[in-house]
Amino acid sequence: MSESRYVHALALGLDPAWRRLIRDERCRTADEFAAAATARSEVTTFAYSMIGLKAGVDVLLWSLSPSLEALEERSAAVLRAGMGAWMTSRHSFVGIIRPSQYVKRPTSQEQSLFEGERSKYLVVYPFTKSTDWYLLTREDRQNVMNEHMKVGHRYKQVRQLLAYSFGVDDMDFLVAYETDDLPAFGELVRDLRGTESRRSTVRDTPILTGIHRPIEEITRLLGAE
Repeated sequence: MSESRYVHALALGLDPAWRRLIRDERCRTADEFAAAATARSEVTTFAYSMIGLKAGVDVLLWSLSPSLEALEERSAAVLRAGMGAWMTSRHSFVGIIRPSQYVKRPTSQEQSLFEGERSKYLVVYPFTKSTDWYLLTREDRQNVMNEHMKVGHRYKQVRQLLAYSFGVDDMDFLVAYETDDLPAFGELVRDLRGTESRRSTVRDTPILTGIHRPIEEITRLLGAE
């Protein structure tokens, strides 16, 4: 298990009182926050803006790490640095990347969302299946997932990452999608609602939708200018 990789979605909300600071203080604290979020380390972090898109959330940090401890240290550094001290963690989801038991040869749609160029949008949410699902035979589950994946492969403009959260978070999985075509993603989700796999879904909210931007651009939008 030493080769396991961990993913973390951290949704942060900014205290409105920060915007009432004098300009120099806003800029200084924003620079400190941005430096902590992008500091070179074994953790890879991408920033997404959620300003006005989800109540109480302004910034989504999407991170990949070889260890849970490194994710903890990155989060701690971000939350104590400048603007980060004015932020509250609204949602936090952790998962472990492992090979899927249902996919023998992953396609480019099912590769890591931390490689190559970033798409414009990232959608992240926790996902939990019912007890009845896990009591099905492996063959029955594979048949259901084959239909599910067949629908997904029709939307080649959408990439997916599925991380396992059993025992490390409240949900079964951490699911993330990356795309430049948000309407197409909405059609994909709607089509998946009509598949057999939907019967076993217990939880797939809250849905966090972020817009990929450099962290300095996000802080400017929040008032660091």
